[in-house]
Amino acid sequence: MGPVLAGALQLLALIAALALAYVPLGTYMAKVYSSDKHWRVEKWIYKGIGANPNTEMRWPAYLRGVLAFSAVSVVFLYLLQRLQGHLPGSLGFKSIDPDQAFNTAASFVTNTNWQSYYGEQAMGHVVQTAGLAVQNFVSAAVGIAVAVALVRGFARSRTGELGNFWSDLVRGVTRILLPLSVVAAIVLVACGAIQNFSGIHEVGQFFNGHSMGGHQQWNGGAVASQEAIKEVGTNGGGYFNANSAHPFENPTPFTNLFEIFLLLVIPFALTRTFGIMVGSIKQGYAILATMATIWVGFVALMMWTEFAHHGPALQIAGGAMEGKETRFGVGASSIFAVSTTLTSTGAVDSFHSSFTGLGGGITMLGIQLGEIAPGGTGSGLYGMLIMAIIAVFIAGLMVGRTPEYLGKKIGTREIKFAACYILITPALVLVFTAAAMALPTPGNSMTNSGAHGFSEILYAYTSGANNNGSAFAGLNADTHWFNTTIGLAMILGRFLPMVFVLALAGSLAEQKPVPATAGTLRTEKPLFTGLLVGAILIITGLTYFPALALGPLAEGLAS
Repeated sequence: MGPVLAGALQLLALIAALALAYVPLGTYMAKVYSSDKHWRVEKWIYKGIGANPNTEMRWPAYLRGVLAFSAVSVVFLYLLQRLQGHLPGSLGFKSIDPDQAFNTAASFVTNTNWQSYYGEQAMGHVVQTAGLAVQNFVSAAVGIAVAVALVRGFARSRTGELGNFWSDLVRGVTRILLPLSVVAAIVLVACGAIQNFSGIHEVGQFFNGHSMGGHQQWNGGAVASQEAIKEVGTNGGGYFNANSAHPFENPTPFTNLFEIFLLLVIPFALTRTFGIMVGSIKQGYAILATMATIWVGFVALMMWTEFAHHGPALQIAGGAMEGKETRFGVGASSIFAVSTTLTSTGAVDSFHSSFTGLGGGITMLGIQLGEIAPGGTGSGLYGMLIMAIIAVFIAGLMVGRTPEYLGKKIGTREIKFAACYILITPALVLVFTAAAMALPTPGNSMTNSGAHGFSEILYAYTSGANNNGSAFAGLNADTHWFNTTIGLAMILGRFLPMVFVLALAGSLAEQKPVPATAGTLRTEKPLFTGLLVGAILIITGLTYFPALALGPLAEGLAS
């Protein structure tokens, strides 16, 4: 079987698995966030944190809950790292330096999971499990909660109430993320991923079954459980520096495909949750079609760039194999790279800096789209709904009619919130990138010069501000400058957009629905899907094209 055919068959198998999970998971999540009953364990949690889950919140109160919980999480994770050297199970690792502790705390609380450290050489068992793994759950649940609040804004009328943040947060963990992660972890352990709390072991170095002499040190850990929530919650932080290219995290080609399935399944299924909650399954299908069109298109482009090789060495290898794990090959690595950058996952089974120039540009553009195809857990859905509002507004300008979406008028106030949302992350990316390129100290961290060196820095801030977390490699980001500025980009890129999402949700919930007329744009039709895809690509292209032209496009056209 040729490598191209193998990649195509894996893509088809993945699509089939996602299709099978779509209806049951999407329907189940709609029931989770529509139920008025609380599990006993959830009641204990509410009592412990002093929250009343039955109290409805308007958008300012909902936002205060999001920000207060996230701020406490940042402080807790920061202190846990600073005290690591005094904690049991530290494996002898020292406490984390202040700038790196801030960067890591901001990273995991914002669902970014950017890592400027070597996981197996810096973090002990307590920080990995009580700190990083916990944030993998709750940061993902925060994203879903904000998305559900926006959906309620469309579904409700004449009220500013969006539900209860604490109830949405707890249910997301106990009823969705935790059960899925338990099942996923069992599958990963059965397939060879490790799960233990062992110390550091000294092992020999081998190649193709033969000893090479010398030795290296490896530590164990609760890897399978963290790998499961890392993908299910679209987090991405690896237990080991090699991330999902490491055989302890990703042992076989089957687990590689399984992990891609895990990082896509909730974001895609949330479109059905959206359709059910707004009372129109077809609206959910329209959003799903938009996400799927972009995802499949990007996968096809990535496979083309990585298989369209030149020279005898690449022909023998069957594609551009530099930076790719030989267990997976070009096809599976291309699917993983696109899926992880079109979601807010950041996990990698290959190194994007080693992709072809155009291939690296595809991964970067996937993040710059806002990670909405299908995006992160929750963040993908609310990002896509913002773009739907922009598309409806554009259509309204064309025909001279006040735009409407799901029976809600998109007026001046709503479009201002949507516009602020889409401008925040590009501003963060471009301003921080410009500062890093202009100042001498950040530039010294680049391994490469020219277009590729620029791409390294552009990718770093693109990944941070858009809460992705993957890295282009080749950039020494463990410096005071990068730890601080990328940390700020992650926090601002996560929470400033949420302010406008929740404000928009509150504005929509207060409106009285308007009946559909002959002039209403049918947003459940293929025509709207095409309009939405075009709006996403054009808006992002106009925003980032000059920067992309200086980096990956220049490199790709020169090769």
